[in-house]
Amino acid sequence: MKSLNESWYSKRGWTQSLKPLSAIFAWGVTKRRSAYQEGRRRVWKAPVPVLVVGNICVGGVGKTPLVAELCAILSRQGWRPGIVSRGYGGKASSYPCRVTDSSQAQECGDEPLLLHRKTGCPVVVAPERVSASQYLLKETDCNLIISDDGLQHYALARDIELAVVDGSRGLGNGQMIPAGPLREPEERLDEVDFLLINGTGFVSNRPSWEMNLQPGQLVNLVSKEQLSADALVGQGAVHAVAGIGNPKRFFESLENLGYTLETHEFRDHHPFEAKDIWFGDSRPVIMTEKDAVKCDNFANQNCWYLQVTAQLEMGFERELLAQLAALQ
Repeated sequence: MKSLNESWYSKRGWTQSLKPLSAIFAWGVTKRRSAYQEGRRRVWKAPVPVLVVGNICVGGVGKTPLVAELCAILSRQGWRPGIVSRGYGGKASSYPCRVTDSSQAQECGDEPLLLHRKTGCPVVVAPERVSASQYLLKETDCNLIISDDGLQHYALARDIELAVVDGSRGLGNGQMIPAGPLREPEERLDEVDFLLINGTGFVSNRPSWEMNLQPGQLVNLVSKEQLSADALVGQGAVHAVAGIGNPKRFFESLENLGYTLETHEFRDHHPFEAKDIWFGDSRPVIMTEKDAVKCDNFANQNCWYLQVTAQLEMGFERELLAQLAALQ
């Protein structure tokens, strides 16, 4: 039998039999959102602009590189962005929890730690985005909030919504959880301000922007040495390690660079241990940047991660800044 994920992204997967449960899930999603829209649940409005980055599908679509690129764009224009996140996979002693240079992924989650290291922007995690945002505004001088993976967190009012769709996988079989991968109906995409398609394959009849993940440098986890992305091509097969929502995308990016791979796939947010990246040989181990933040304490000289940057369609930055200007 195909796995749950495989069934979601195939036309005739076994999860189609779960449609009655999907109807119940969809009813709950609609009822919950209506409660916020009709004022039966409280919505908090921040005194600064709030940008929400999210998706309507379960799994990785490239949100984290997009958040990092948004921070770079906004910082160049004089904004002081801060990031709030649920901190999935982490368990802090108390919340809200501010991510620092000494934070561990087990405490704050892998994506918040990566974003802190990659952007230098303040990052605060909490199960509730509102409390994280209030803490961020109290403790830092940020004048704009980016809510990472916050599309369905309606307690936090938002000024601009950005939704990402994986170009290669699209919306799967188009069914709601558990029959399919959708957290919300496809029609939810009609309401967002920016729909970004990461990669090629998925074609939307809605206005959308192109987004691609571009390989950057290879970085050694121990020495911090940096090499060009294809520097280790020609040394035989490398170990490719990925514990992300769509490992296939990472493996394909390495193959496109010319690598021959022995792949090692783990579930998203996998809590890595030394045994997961030690393979009894001296071949290079190349992993994602998100996975690398969890391997600091036991990586060896053979371990590298591949940096990636979100490359956005020309005109996106101009349109985003215009919408922000209209808020002031």
